[in-house]
Amino acid sequence: MYLNTPTRDINQNQIIEWWSLKTKSIRTLMGQVTTHSINSFQMEQKLTLKDFISNIPEVFKTFQNLAPWELTTDLKEIIERIIPELGSEFKVENGVAIHKSVTVEKGVTIKRPFIAMEHCHIGANSYFREGVFLGKSVKIGPCTEVKSSLICSRTAIAHLNYIGNSIIGQNVNFEAGSIAANHYNERENKRIWITYHGESIDTGVEKFGALVGDDSKIGANGVLSPGTILTKNSIVERLELVDQQSKNIKIDPN
Repeated sequence: MYLNTPTRDINQNQIIEWWSLKTKSIRTLMGQVTTHSINSFQMEQKLTLKDFISNIPEVFKTFQNLAPWELTTDLKEIIERIIPELGSEFKVENGVAIHKSVTVEKGVTIKRPFIAMEHCHIGANSYFREGVFLGKSVKIGPCTEVKSSLICSRTAIAHLNYIGNSIIGQNVNFEAGSIAANHYNERENKRIWITYHGESIDTGVEKFGALVGDDSKIGANGVLSPGTILTKNSIVERLELVDQQSKNIKIDPN
């Protein structure tokens, strides 16, 4: 919405071209298509962000057909390329772009790249790193950490939360202490699988948090295990652990 209109089409095309070249290099290794690429291609046919998020932020529509774990893995690079195209409504400094209407309380740490759209509220002592995008009117409470994540409009992350390598839809509420974990520290094989429509799919990555659909509610101290997929209007009870792969852990024979 805040891209400079005269150059937007050209720059969007440049971003698309960059992504196409990057994807090709990832998906081709020694002349062979990797297993990760095959799984990602299959998932792109079945799982699309628009089924979970009704209105993807305009600057991400180029990437909305990516598998969620592909988007979070490359979010840092994507945001770096978006920032130079933002309009004068943003204060941009050292890879951090904050709309002039945003409220930032004391003690906040922001590491590049980072974008906060209009009317966000960022609570005291919160921490952002490795590529974070906050949509319009997002509320981040005190002492919350967000890493490599896309948080869509009107979502509230209360306080004392952790959101890692995740895509969170619109009008979602995370109560105090709830987290989206992104890594299986306790497992020898840390590869993350997701469950969608009864299928277990290998993401090919070791860090991916959650895809949470619009209007979902995550209760206080709830835990979304790595690879959690929640459809629109999902409810996670207080103190609930969501582990969609605990009974069907796959071991990579390689």
